[in-house]
Formats: sequence, C-alpha cells, structure tokens
Amino acid sequence: MPPRLAQENRFTTHDGVELFYRHWPATTPRRGAILLFHRGHEHSGRMAHLVDELDLPDFDFFAWDARGHGRSPGPRGYSPGLDFTVRDVQTFVDHLGAAHGLDPRDVAVVAQSVGAVAVAAWVHDYAPPIRCQVLAAPAFNVKLYVPLARPGLRLLQALRGNFYVQSYVKARFLTQDAERQADYDRDPLISRAISSNILLELYDVAERVVADAAAMVTPTQLLLSGRDWVVHPGPQHDFFARLGSPIKEKHVFSDFFHDTLGERDRQPAIAQVRRFIVERFALSPAVTNLADADRRGASFDEAQALAAPLPLLSPRGLYWAATRAALRFGACLSAGLRLGQTTGFDSGSTLDYIYRNVATGWGPLGRLIDRNYLNAIGWRGIRERKRHLEELLRRALARLAEEGRPAHILDVAAGHGRYVLDALPSVPRRPRSIRLRDYSPINVAAGRTLLAERGCTDIGSFEQGDAFDRKSLAALSPQANVGIVSGLYELFPDNARVRESLAGLAEAIEPGGYLIYTGQPWHPQLELIARALTSHRDGVAWVMRRRSQAELDQLVAAAGFEKLEQRIDRWGIFTVSLARRRPGS
Repeated sequence: MPPRLAQENRFTTHDGVELFYRHWPATTPRRGAILLFHRGHEHSGRMAHLVDELDLPDFDFFAWDARGHGRSPGPRGYSPGLDFTVRDVQTFVDHLGAAHGLDPRDVAVVAQSVGAVAVAAWVHDYAPPIRCQVLAAPAFNVKLYVPLARPGLRLLQALRGNFYVQSYVKARFLTQDAERQADYDRDPLISRAISSNILLELYDVAERVVADAAAMVTPTQLLLSGRDWVVHPGPQHDFFARLGSPIKEKHVFSDFFHDTLGERDRQPAIAQVRRFIVERFALSPAVTNLADADRRGASFDEAQALAAPLPLLSPRGLYWAATRAALRFGACLSAGLRLGQTTGFDSGSTLDYIYRNVATGWGPLGRLIDRNYLNAIGWRGIRERKRHLEELLRRALARLAEEGRPAHILDVAAGHGRYVLDALPSVPRRPRSIRLRDYSPINVAAGRTLLAERGCTDIGSFEQGDAFDRKSLAALSPQANVGIVSGLYELFPDNARVRESLAGLAEAIEPGGYLIYTGQPWHPQLELIARALTSHRDGVAWVMRRRSQAELDQLVAAAGFEKLEQRIDRWGIFTVSLARRRPGS
C-alpha cells in the first residue's frame, strides 16, 4: 500500500499565533482520529512514520508543530509558558472539531516525551472526553546530570531573566535506529535549545500531574524505555500507580532508548499502540462515574486526613500551632490577615480584599506582611480566576449580543459582586438586568454599596439568598440567560448539595442560556489552609476536598449543561468554565 500523503494546514491558537500541522486523511470511511504530539526539540515530521506503521486506514491522523518548533512561528524552543502549550492543545482539538468535524469522543492521542507531559497536563486540567491517550516515555523528570542543576537554573533565571539551555542529548542517546539518528543530525527543523522557563515549568507541571494522577480517568497506555538516557523512570511508574483510570496498561521495553516509538526494533511497541486504540474504539467511550467521589477515592481520603486532628505535642502539631500563632501576631499588623481572622479566610469580604490587592497594615512592617500575604500562590490564583471570570462573562454576553438577545445576569454567590461589575465597561451591550445574590448579609450590604458606586442600580439588585436552595433558585423570575456560580462549590465537599444547587440553576436559566462555573482541581497549600486558616462558618477549620475537573464537569452535565470553554491559571489551581443549558433539559 502506498504511503499516505499529508496535507499541510495551519490553525490560529488562543493568543492569535498560527501553528502548523499535518493531516493525513483516512483512506476508508473515517472511524476516528489519532493526534500525534512530538517530543521537545522536534516537530510533526519526526512522527510521520507512525501514520503508515500503525496501519489504521480508517483513522485520520493529525500532528502539529508546537509553538517554537518545526514550521510553527516563535523563537526556537520557546513558549511564553507551558500553560500556553497545554491550552494550545485544547485550541487544536477545538479547531479540529470545527474544521474537520471531529468529536473528542472519537479522538485518540499519542504523545512522546515533553509532548506526553503537555498532553497529560491537558487531560488532567481540562478533562477532555477523548477515547484514550498513549504516553511514550513522558518527560516527568529530565536527567540533567549536573549536581544542583535545577536550583542553579532557577537562580540564574531569577538573576538574568529567561535564557536558553543547549540540549546535551545526541541522536545516539535517543534511538538505536541509524537512519533516524542521521535524520535527526541533518534535520534543519530540529531546535537544539530549550527556553529556561519551559524547562523549569516542565518539572513543575510534571510534579503536579504525577502527584494528582488519581484525578485522571481517561483510558491510558504508558510505554516506557528501559535504557532511557534522557528521563528518570521513577516518576513514570509513580504516575501509573496513581492513575485513576480503571483502564490503564504499562509496557516497559527493556532495550529501548528514549525515542520509544522511533527505536530500531519498535514493532512490538507499535503493535501495542495499535491494539490498544483498536480495542478502545471497538467499545463505547469509557466513562468513569464520579458521582460518589465525595464519599470514596483519593480526594475523599485526602480531605479526611486533613480534617484529622494532630497530636499537639507531635512535631507537626507543634509546627502548625506555631504557624497559627504567627498568623494571629501578623493579624495585629496586617489588614488582610486581620480580615481573614475576623470574617473567615474564605469569606466574600476576604475575597474582595484579595481582588483589590492593595497592601494595608500598621506601618511599613504591617504593609510588608500584608504584601507577603497577598502574594501567596493561592491568592494569585484567585486574582487570575477573577480575570478568567470576567473574560468568559464577556464571551457569554457577546454570544447573546450576536443572537440578538438582551442579557439577564444572575450570580448566586456573588460576594461583593466585584468581578461582575468590573467586566461591564468592556462588554458590547449593557445587560438588561443584573441580579446578585449572596448568603452573607455583610456581603449583600457591601455589594449594594458597590452597585451604587458603579451607577448600576437602574439594572442591578443585590439580595440575600442561599445558592443551595433549589426551590428559591427555581422561583426566580424572570429567568436569567447568564448564570454564575463562583468560588462556592470548592468550599463544600459533598456532591449532593452541589447537585441541588446546579438543578436550581438549570431551572433559573432559560434553555440556551449560559452558566459560568469555577473549580479547584489542585492546590499546593491544602495543609496550610486546613491547619492554620479559619473559614466563614463560625471559625471552623477550612478543610477543602478538591474536585477534579472531570468530577465537576460530570455534575454540571448531569444538570443539563454542555461545556463550551474553559480557562485555568498557570499553576493549575483554579478553573473557570462556560457551559450552555441544553434545550429541553
């Protein structure tokens, strides 16, 4: 059979950059599509051999050149951040859906090395409903061989800004295939350097994905090389052990170098990939029901451990007692810490303070403490979440304007309502009405003041209401066509309450209307929050159960909404999603 020929295309990613990709159309009626993601330094042409070797004529194949690689633009080996690359993956899949009619449920992904890390992060962060993923030699921990190389790189980047690291990897360390070695050495599209920000972020993202692999329920095949000179094997095995998918398999090829799918004797690996994909497409898409994730599983166990008291005289008990004492002392000087101690660190008042991001305290020391508090990674993520909320609110309002429908906004846990009101100056058309609700009388009073300050009392109202009271939400009239629930579900571990709230929102939002919702699939400071910070609920400990994006999206879908878009901050902490209520739901 003659080799399949590639069509060359480009797509525009989320920040306006045009990326190059190859498309090999199916030669028989299309059954699905396989997306190929290359390793660092390389490009789509280096994976083209898989199209014929996998011998799947009823599948379209697509392979991109990541930004800064191959025929895609940008400085070689550079991206503004690994989060940009991960979002590029989502934009690519969105493009393939629009341009080629691909349903994500009919997509399999095959990715190598750095590409495998980007794909694993995408699957973790965005929870796409793809059929399966194949990860070959994922670069979860690149070998640098120089003692203290990572801290040295971080220090150098802090001192001089971004720079480039030349790859030590020679072709003979990648594969034992002499032809591929020669091709690597003479290929002008190979980039020999990698940007320091991407190399360092690769470690950070990989650590997060490996640590939280239990959140990933996508059927996964892991292919590992036994003689890999490029990456450490330990995190790869940890990742597999923690994977949450009930459908997972691992194959170790003892004599292979790093280029697992480009090795000299790669046929056994290729055969495993083909078999896995064919098996997955022979069955309906696998869906892991996460409705009971609040009662069993990794996130439940984690929350239970955080809620368990520590012996006061144990080393950890003493450490957290000292931390709480330090926070109480800091609250004497820092306005932010004092507000958190008074109203709860999860309160709407605290949130509004974090949004304003102005260090306030008693004297220079108080302002210094307050600035350090405001710069905590969780609060930086909160401010990024606000930016994403405003962005998706504007997109929802723009959709309504295109449809010729006046906007009616409902926010059921608005805090002070700041993010809604901050978004309004840049929307294409002023909303017809804004109804803001919150459980706290303090927030309601502050929100009404803010409404007046922004000159929105003619279209806006602020009322006290319970976001978990399905009947009160269902009774709201007129129906909204943009509903918002932000920063709420993250605070409550049980799914029953979330289901009630979403059911109420489904009745409060007209068919074809939009829902903006937030999630928190990850947080690096969970123990600090649980052991040292108090909540708005009578000062009790603030223990959070993380919901994976897959779990949250399932709850939203069960309420009758179809997810359209998502945003996530660079640290992977907070997500913001836009969904549309399905007609007839």
